[in-house]
Amino acid sequence: MFDTLIKFFNFCNAENRHKFYGSIIVGIFNSFFMALRIGAMAVMLQGVIRHVQGEAPFTMDTVWLSLGIMVASLIGATVTKRVMSMWQTEGGYRTCASKRIEIAEHLRYLPMGYFNKNSLGYITSVTTNTMEQLGDVATRVVMMVTQGILDTVLIIVMIAFFDWRIAIVATIGFAIFQFINTLMRMNVRAVSHEKVESDSKVVEKVLEYIQGIAEVKAYNMTGKRSKELNEIIDRNTSANIGMELKCVPLSNLQTFVAKLTGVAIMMFSIHFYLNGSMELANCAVMLVCSFMLFAALELGGSYAALLRAVDISVNRANDILNKPTMDIDGEDIAPANHDIKADTIDFAYDKRKIIDNVTLSIPEKTTTAIVGPSGSGKTTLCHLLSRFWDVNAGSVTLGGRRVQDYSMDSLMKNFSFVFQNVYLFRDTIENNIKFGNPSATHEQVVEAAKKACCHDFIEKLPDGYNTVIGEGGASLSGGERQRISIARAIMKDSPVIILDEATANVDPENERDLMLAIQELTREKTVIMIAHRLKTVRHADQIVVLDKGRIVEQGKHEELVKNGGIYARFIDSRREAVSWKL
Repeated sequence: MFDTLIKFFNFCNAENRHKFYGSIIVGIFNSFFMALRIGAMAVMLQGVIRHVQGEAPFTMDTVWLSLGIMVASLIGATVTKRVMSMWQTEGGYRTCASKRIEIAEHLRYLPMGYFNKNSLGYITSVTTNTMEQLGDVATRVVMMVTQGILDTVLIIVMIAFFDWRIAIVATIGFAIFQFINTLMRMNVRAVSHEKVESDSKVVEKVLEYIQGIAEVKAYNMTGKRSKELNEIIDRNTSANIGMELKCVPLSNLQTFVAKLTGVAIMMFSIHFYLNGSMELANCAVMLVCSFMLFAALELGGSYAALLRAVDISVNRANDILNKPTMDIDGEDIAPANHDIKADTIDFAYDKRKIIDNVTLSIPEKTTTAIVGPSGSGKTTLCHLLSRFWDVNAGSVTLGGRRVQDYSMDSLMKNFSFVFQNVYLFRDTIENNIKFGNPSATHEQVVEAAKKACCHDFIEKLPDGYNTVIGEGGASLSGGERQRISIARAIMKDSPVIILDEATANVDPENERDLMLAIQELTREKTVIMIAHRLKTVRHADQIVVLDKGRIVEQGKHEELVKNGGIYARFIDSRREAVSWKL
């Protein structure tokens, strides 16, 4: 149990950890003030019993003393409870928020290959379900267990002031209770991992179902996909019920031991009174303490079984945070020029080689077109040049310095990207454009939109630049999304532009505006483009033809056409496709 508590506290950052430590210290005072009720009752009971027995008169001084202790207990317990709860709540939710941000920052610097191996559902589950459990449930579990133990220990200490024999009985009951609690947590360990994994699978499957709903409907697979989703949900239900069923028998035994401890305190107290070794007043106080001890044991024990889920949740978050990032601790370098060179670079996914011994030089302010069959490594090469991945062998340089020498942020300042599949955030159009420069003014946003040929259609939207678009830009056409993406790149104003088939899925009506936007974006820039359309390739300063990860041809359009190789066949096939009519 304590190893889980320590792991949870270490998981929190320093500020929030201190809030939890502070709440535990305040909790000690809270337990003390709660235990003062025993003293208040003892004063009152002793006064009443001595008056009944004729030993001493019952005066108002006794009443005022008992009332004073009770009021001090009430005020102290209320104040400390409020402070303790506020610190726990702030620590929990701020830990959740800071860890989500920390995970997001960490993901920025992971190799792109990580996202190929791990589904969106897993990452989403960790940043939503897992963080929610840690920020809400885990905080309550940890602090309830801690407070329950503190209350129990202080009540036993207070009992010891009245009778050490009863304190021993209470201690034995507490030890047995904790032993059963340990058995329950060990029993839950086997199913808690399954429960957390099942929660993750539900998120993954729901995301997959929603994201692929168009394909599911188009291929009439609604029933099958619904069945798979329902099966995942049913397994999740079974996992949650199974975890509860594992707890119930031992939880009931735990409750029985807590009650039995209270009964034992009563029986021994009455026995000691009857044999004359305990005063009646103390006996009455012990009878009341037996109920208070039961409540304290229940507070700590009822939540302890969930500590294993806390342990797993921390492990899942740490699993992402402990993934090795790319070496990002380089220098903040401003390159003297923006020449890009790849020197005999290799790269492989697992054991499958994608880029094989590629050497390439891209002078500053020139346009390089990369063409080749599907799967030839075009996108991967662009990712290596911009250090989305690190090469397995060879080197990539920008301005004569290895890209690994740059800090990641200073390197990314030099690159802007326009991808075939544009992702826009669920936010206003203005904020989506300002993603390339968050500090930009509205006037700068409008200027960038005009250059990207998207100002006119934005103005026609219901709220203009303040129109909130759907996640992924679903409420806009493909061409409109592309032009907003270009406006975003114009706003960033990086010296190197990478266009990954930016015009591949654009309809003829939007193509003219899109080409004008690209011309504006790429003016006086170093341009690397992946393209299938002849008009976007033929005027490039150099054309690089990839096949099976190797450069098989390189040169200008006219030279490559004369060579009659892969590029010439590519051009012929495109001409045939353009000339084909229905």
